[in-house]
Amino acid sequence: MEFNEKLQELRKSKGLTQEELAKELYVSRTAVSKWESGRGFPSIDSLKEISRFFSVTIDELICPQEIIAAAENDKRETVGKYTSLICGLLDVFTALLLFIPVFGNGADASSVPLFGLTETGMWIKIVYTAVICITVTAGICAPVFSRFDRPEQSRIVLIAGAVSSTVLSAVFILTRQPYAGIICFTILVIKGFLIINAKNDKSR
Repeated sequence: MEFNEKLQELRKSKGLTQEELAKELYVSRTAVSKWESGRGFPSIDSLKEISRFFSVTIDELICPQEIIAAAENDKRETVGKYTSLICGLLDVFTALLLFIPVFGNGADASSVPLFGLTETGMWIKIVYTAVICITVTAGICAPVFSRFDRPEQSRIVLIAGAVSSTVLSAVFILTRQPYAGIICFTILVIKGFLIINAKNDKSR
């Protein structure tokens, strides 16, 4: 009997729903559903919780091959969480563009913070601020969703952060704000490298 079948049998023997078991194990109902359908394995920590809750050994729960698969799955999830965290921090870092003097202020060539711009139209400043705020919001949400075992939402927010960083770089470059554009482009390159690296790690 495979792990997913054993887990279903153990849960039903206690008369629990997937949601009730999820609460006991401090995971989401989606995670329990995924394990029981054979679409994934719990992390090592979750395996320990399952073992403790049902009073069975890990060896009784899962075979050696499945333990290896669980360890690999755990590693991929950890890489994904760290990628979300670092990309999120980089997105939040763009908030500094609101305050640091990296914007050229017309003919006098002085560098000022975003809110110190006097030679730029109000609509352009609103666009700058809006895209920065969207990027920062994505940066805050990505690690939050990742922490609470919401991989699909975390992936969507990660993509949204990458898109907003791309838009931000393009807007700054097109409006002749090279310093701000270079900062955003550098952040975008770092995020791209991290996301590609995490994706390659998952495909192994």
